[in-house]
Amino acid sequence: MAAEPEDGGEVAPPEAAAAEMNGGADPSPPAKEEPAAVAEADQPSAGEGKAKEAEPPTSSGEGLSLNYEEARALLGRLEFQKGNVEAALCVFDGIDLQGAIQRFQPSLSDKAPAKKGPTKSESDSDPPNAATLVLEAIYLKSLSLQKLGKSTEAAQQCKSVIDSVESMFQNGTPDIEQKLQETINKSVELLPEAWKKAGNLQEALASYRRALLSPWNLDEECITRIQKRFSVFLLYGCVEGSPPRCASQPEGIFVPKNNIEEAILLLTILLKKWYQGKTHWDPSVMEHLTYALSICSKPSVVANHLEEVLPGIYPRTERWNTLAFCYYGVGHKEVALNFLRKSLNKHENPKDTMALLLAAKICSEECHLASKGVEYARRAIANTESLDVHLKSTGLHFLGSCLGKKAKTVSSDHQRSLLQTETMKSLTESMTLDRQNPNLIFDMGVEYAEQRNMNAALRCAKEFIDTTGGSVSKGWRLLALVLSAQQRYSEAEVATNAALDETAKWDQGALLRIKAKLKVAQSSPMEAVEAYRVLLALVQAQKNSPKKVEGEADGVTEFEIWQGLANLYSSLSHRDAEICLQKARALKSYSAATLQAEGYMHEARSQSSDALASYVNASSTELEHVPAKVAIGALCSKQGPKYLPAARSFLSDALRVEPTNRMAWLHLGKVHKLDGRIADAADCFQAAVMLEESDPVESFRTLP
Repeated sequence: MAAEPEDGGEVAPPEAAAAEMNGGADPSPPAKEEPAAVAEADQPSAGEGKAKEAEPPTSSGEGLSLNYEEARALLGRLEFQKGNVEAALCVFDGIDLQGAIQRFQPSLSDKAPAKKGPTKSESDSDPPNAATLVLEAIYLKSLSLQKLGKSTEAAQQCKSVIDSVESMFQNGTPDIEQKLQETINKSVELLPEAWKKAGNLQEALASYRRALLSPWNLDEECITRIQKRFSVFLLYGCVEGSPPRCASQPEGIFVPKNNIEEAILLLTILLKKWYQGKTHWDPSVMEHLTYALSICSKPSVVANHLEEVLPGIYPRTERWNTLAFCYYGVGHKEVALNFLRKSLNKHENPKDTMALLLAAKICSEECHLASKGVEYARRAIANTESLDVHLKSTGLHFLGSCLGKKAKTVSSDHQRSLLQTETMKSLTESMTLDRQNPNLIFDMGVEYAEQRNMNAALRCAKEFIDTTGGSVSKGWRLLALVLSAQQRYSEAEVATNAALDETAKWDQGALLRIKAKLKVAQSSPMEAVEAYRVLLALVQAQKNSPKKVEGEADGVTEFEIWQGLANLYSSLSHRDAEICLQKARALKSYSAATLQAEGYMHEARSQSSDALASYVNASSTELEHVPAKVAIGALCSKQGPKYLPAARSFLSDALRVEPTNRMAWLHLGKVHKLDGRIADAADCFQAAVMLEESDPVESFRTLP
């Protein structure tokens, strides 16, 4: 290369520059390139800027000579194309770029808006003018600075390109050369990336918004790349920016309030472009959107987008599994299980461990699906024997949960005992593989409690609270219920109060309900009423709050509160019981609990026929409603010997559903005594006494 002239020195004549450029570039014409990512777009390819672009202009008399800035801009571009970044930077440093911008600014600003149809400036045969060369030189200088690790200076140089041409686009798309438009596109795309590398995230955020909100006449692919990078930056950039501000915001236009909403908006726009055929499919867009919507607890929106994706984009088993996760997340368990059944079909992917585990988890939450869940869990365990200890532990955990649910549905005491033994065996084996799993510790504690092993249940409850740091309310609930089952009501109340201090406001509903029932058990009805009053105020405040959490697992409904008050007042023979029942009935017209309470009130007034009718209606409304069955059996046992078989049948059916119901055992013992079966009566009374000594104020089945 010819010696570089010093600043203020004599510039080589155009012929020498042309000879140097021809010697340093491949004379073959450049191939037309598609826009690429910034890392690629920032580096002109070896075919770009060949002899045709690099040669001095010769198409007009004005272009027969090059001034100082133009010549150095051309030479700097050739050095950059060769990979001589430092040499190119030296050439660019010899140009007064800011002075050149000021000289060319009027000519840029005077560009008329683009006319319809092709113009001369849009022809590839036109040579670049001086403004284009200077702006390209600034852009290439910023690239050179970035390659040398000077990202802040690179961003400032790139910003100068955008600032110098911004006025051109204020009144619409100007009539400018294609080469100048390409330089503008690359500069707009490079600026936020340069600020990110410089560590100035706020400037990067502003540059992204400027690129998308200003009318730069960018092509569709360039806009798509910027939108995707901006959405990724918003999700993972660890910077919280203020909401975008528009000079004029039409009514009804959505403006995102935070980074997550803005990222979701951008990713949704990208998906819409793909639906309209404006861009190619990018699976990472759906992955980022899934992550963003998961943060917002909106899996149903993810499901909607997945269902809109055309067949063939995703493997169908992958789509089914993802849809199953989404629908399970919003509580549609049957829909989720149907997708998993399709995915686990013998003709699809029957050995998918994750799908098997999810299916087992869904089945472990419903008694009528427990048998199928046992099958799914065992298949998952068989697949993970030699693969992953954590997955095997999870499979054993779900197997134990399914066996425990199945034990509640069998009618044989012997079979129930065997299933309970298998349940504890599976949970214990899972615990040996994953000792610090809090959910496993909690489920084992609940299983111990339901089998009336209160000491072991108490140990698990305390261990769960220690593991979670007391931040999960269900651990405190388990502790309070176990203590109440041991008749340690004052300690249970202390635990409940401690939990209320450690728990967020919206999660206190179930704890307040337990506190009210503890007051009832301690014969403090007025304090129980006060606890229900606080609970009712909390539920109404949550219902009216715009930020309430839907589908709260520990939530208590207003109906349950009025029902609890009705039961409390009924036990006191208080006249307000009828008012509370009316409130409950207004919220839920057909409820077994409400009909049960009505029957109790009729029975207290010696209206046996009306009471029996209410109990029967309650049992018909909810076939597995145990209190109604017990009440019918108890009432029938008082009607004379001919009703004893019916009473025995209802009480036995209640024990089939809930074997630990002490009132069912008590009344069944009375029936056996009236029937002359003294030995059976003694066994039933003994069971009732044992259960009374370990009877919690609230059923362990209410725990999540």
